[in-house]
Amino acid sequence: MSSAVPTYPVGSVPPGVAPAAVPLSGGPVPDEEIRVYGHSNLFYWWPVWAVAFLMAGLTFLDGHVMAIVPRGTMVEQGQTAPGTDKTRDVLLTPPGETVPPATATSSDPSPRLRVAANNNYGVVFTGVLLLVVTITNLTLRGLASVIAIAILVILGLVVALFGWWDQVLFWLGGVDVRMNAGGYLAIGIPLFLIWAFSTFIYDHYTYLIVSRGQVRIRREIGDGELAVDTSGLLLEKKRDDLFRHWLLGLGSGDLHVKTGGPANLDFELNNVLFIGSKMARIQDLIREKEIAPQAATA
Repeated sequence: MSSAVPTYPVGSVPPGVAPAAVPLSGGPVPDEEIRVYGHSNLFYWWPVWAVAFLMAGLTFLDGHVMAIVPRGTMVEQGQTAPGTDKTRDVLLTPPGETVPPATATSSDPSPRLRVAANNNYGVVFTGVLLLVVTITNLTLRGLASVIAIAILVILGLVVALFGWWDQVLFWLGGVDVRMNAGGYLAIGIPLFLIWAFSTFIYDHYTYLIVSRGQVRIRREIGDGELAVDTSGLLLEKKRDDLFRHWLLGLGSGDLHVKTGGPANLDFELNNVLFIGSKMARIQDLIREKEIAPQAATA
């Protein structure tokens, strides 16, 4: 005895079955899951290695080199070079002193350390370093603090643009802030490698993964992954530090996560990149999960 199998027209949906979400032609494909990673404050140090690389390149293009000479060395200007009628400036060392080799592996004392002819590059790099240290360790709230730091940054850049830092530092006691190209790279290259490892590998061991109906969480490195239902999930976006989240973080923010159910977890993922767009996508994903049961019973 055979029973008839019901058939339905192509494109129709059987009663009691939720319609599948099919994107319109050319429209965005719905997210299956969204991964959210928190980051350490080391992420905000990218301006330091970026400016170090920039200053190293500008110092190299400046075309000047630094001579290492004994204390008391004098410059004799307008001296006639032997075998020629042209005049040169000559470094005259004190009696009994010699010019040390430029490197430990060579006996040639000829200057070869690339250095800029003015203080601007060193002052800009030092200013960026101090600004990043301040922003990543102090929470700056309120419009007054924002305006004060913005004025200092703009003022420092204007002074550097017009080449006035040499005069300013001379008035402050003859301070000379210079670094050779190798010095910038000695800071920039290791810092970049540490930053890249932390941002793209180390920080990815703690995460929040939201899919339809489920949230997977790992709060600490070495902990197991915990899966909970999205019911009762509460996400709160925090952007209370304009300089850290907007200036250095490129639109980052802290994410406060609270789950419902037996787990009842309450924790924060700090320094989440592009937190605004990720929050919107997570809300859309959760909304799709809530609509599906209603469509199934319609």
